[in-house]
Amino acid sequence: MSTTVVALAFVVAVAAAARSTWSPCGQSMLSQITPIGEASRGHRYRITATWYVVGAVVGGATLGGLIALLAWGVHALALSATTLLVAAAAVALLGGLVDSGLLGFAPPFLLRQVNEYWLNKYRAYIYALGFGWQIGAGITTYVMTAAVFVTVALGALGASPWAGFAVGVWFGFTRGMTVWLTARATTQPKLFALHRRFDALAEPFRRGVAIIQLAVAAIALGAALGLAGLLVGAVMAVAVAVPVVRRGRSGVPGASSERVPVGQPART
Repeated sequence: MSTTVVALAFVVAVAAAARSTWSPCGQSMLSQITPIGEASRGHRYRITATWYVVGAVVGGATLGGLIALLAWGVHALALSATTLLVAAAAVALLGGLVDSGLLGFAPPFLLRQVNEYWLNKYRAYIYALGFGWQIGAGITTYVMTAAVFVTVALGALGASPWAGFAVGVWFGFTRGMTVWLTARATTQPKLFALHRRFDALAEPFRRGVAIIQLAVAAIALGAALGLAGLLVGAVMAVAVAVPVVRRGRSGVPGASSERVPVGQPART
């Protein structure tokens, strides 16, 4: 097992889960699974939100199963730690480039939305579990960042099936816990204010996740090749990060962060 690669996978998983909240699915959940929304359906918000987190963890475990299978294959190859670290650096660099938009294309990928008609069709624990699973699995609905794929790749490159499984569960748990952002949005004005603040953070988070992946690439290269590798990785990361920051400051749009308005059924 490459401990460094696994540790970096956990870091990227958090960034990927956080950024994924700006998907239409994630944001519509923050519009629907709220104290107001659950009260209107005769349900208790805390119970529904808890079921949602459980579903997200199960979804993360599903993703973790895929990562574990890939990690088993990597382990069977018996690659050296240096090779695994260099591969991790390359994957993280590519992820950062994709999220930066500098390659000419950027997320979102897999334009699929959860079916919000479930809200009025099924019991609270059913739709909460179902939505949570789809959100926690990471690759069944809108993918807002290449960091999701980088998480899978780094988890596999850790060459430990159990560690890879844990990375997937961690991603799902982190993704699911974002539902609690609405816990204090007990009135319409508070909910609208929450979404205004959330929307304002979309672009900074997009740039931040791209930069995190670049930093991970530099760290992995440094761990593989020593100080020389760290310097090379840092130079590459800065060379990409500077245009990313400039694009953000100049108002150049990044990836879409479309949000489904409160009460509007989502696309399937």
